[in-house]
Amino acid sequence: MLQTSHAVAASNVVDAEFVRAVLHGLAQPQKTLPCRYFYDARGSDLFELITELPEYYLTRSEAALLVGNASAITGQLTPDQVIVELGAGSSRKMDALLRLAPAGITFVPIDVSRYALNEARTRLSAKFPALVFRPVVDDFSTLDAFPADLRHRKKLGFFLGSTIGNLDPKQASDMLRSWRRTLGDDAELVIGVDLLKDETTLIRAYNDAAGVTAQFNLNILARINREITPAFHLPSFEHRAVFNAGMSRIEMHLTSRVSQVVQICGQTFSFAAGESIHTENSYKHSTSAFRTIVEEAGWRIGRTWTDGLFSLYHLA
Repeated sequence: MLQTSHAVAASNVVDAEFVRAVLHGLAQPQKTLPCRYFYDARGSDLFELITELPEYYLTRSEAALLVGNASAITGQLTPDQVIVELGAGSSRKMDALLRLAPAGITFVPIDVSRYALNEARTRLSAKFPALVFRPVVDDFSTLDAFPADLRHRKKLGFFLGSTIGNLDPKQASDMLRSWRRTLGDDAELVIGVDLLKDETTLIRAYNDAAGVTAQFNLNILARINREITPAFHLPSFEHRAVFNAGMSRIEMHLTSRVSQVVQICGQTFSFAAGESIHTENSYKHSTSAFRTIVEEAGWRIGRTWTDGLFSLYHLA
């Protein structure tokens, strides 16, 4: 599950890309919807609630690792270097690290949400007035808009929240390879990765007793109803989280309780009872599996910080 907050301002304008993604995904033999569309304002609020649930260990584990190892992570930074946060959201996870960074260092948070970056600027400028804040509104997977005047400077990147788990191994390796080209051969990167563990713990993390994750998953249908057309009867779908052992991933689905037909923008989509929309993958990696992904992308794992549930990997 993505752990970035992409709250956006309300708009009456239909997002054409959103419409295309919905129509394309629902037309597939296994119906899908892209997980990036979880994160409207309502979805972001629900995800914040998820991070506080007793079953959802990921956020707590990563935060504790960042705080407990902040000195080791930032110890070699110099004022002329650049800290880059990929998929930054509001950058709240960076506080413990920025507190120890040299005065005057440049911080480049990258996120698709201008709203989240503005929120981060306001908060961080008050806490760290010496920080040089250079936000970039861009898709972290491409980095097309990275500031040209900073490309020659050495960078320490952060990709937190186990967001890399939303990508299959080839996609993850391809993205890391592209970051190597953009960030530079001398760049370093710290990545948060959820570890492969027992199925019970994993399922509980994505199927909490309070039903908040179910609301979060169903919100993508509610968003279609709000922003495109009132097509879905939400009580006719139920949240389902399963562990696919062969693929080493948690899968989130929305399963149709009944046989039904949905119409969106003149197109008709039929659902059999029990048929699902696949909304998200969250891959869980052993250290050896993640090392293969990293090395295929031209990086090497250096230091590792872990609590046995979650790991921070330092790549160079």
